Amino acid sequence: MADIDAVAGQFVDFYYQTFDSDRKNLGSLYRDASMLTFEGAQIAGSAAIVEKLVSLPFQKVQHKVTTKDAQPSSGSVASLLVSVTGLLVVDDSPNPLQFSQVFHLLPEGGSYYVFNDIFRLNYA
Repeated sequence: MADIDAVAGQFVDFYYQTFDSDRKNLGSLYRDASMLTFEGAQIAGSAAIVEKLVSLPFQKVQHKVTTKDAQPSSGSVASLLVSVTGLLVVDDSPNPLQFSQVFHLLPEGGSYYVFNDIFRLNYA
């Protein structure tokens, strides 16, 4: 298996850079069997996931990753779990929101796709 921390780091960087610049381009990271749980709501399939992400009620967003942890999720498949926490700056608000997100990445053709994605805002 590739270096898990390196794979997780590359994925996280790419995911949030893409999300922050143009959410429509995240579709290539999901498949029809993928599932997103966003604040408790479950969305299945690449098209529905991207539709949800694009419809979020803000124009500008910036993710600031605070922590990133990764573990292998199978002894037989080069899949991994990636847990991320950080700050979400929405529409240049001076009060960033805290978030946590977990990705289950599965290998496909020398790369990875998001099989499961769980997102939550963390309220203090």
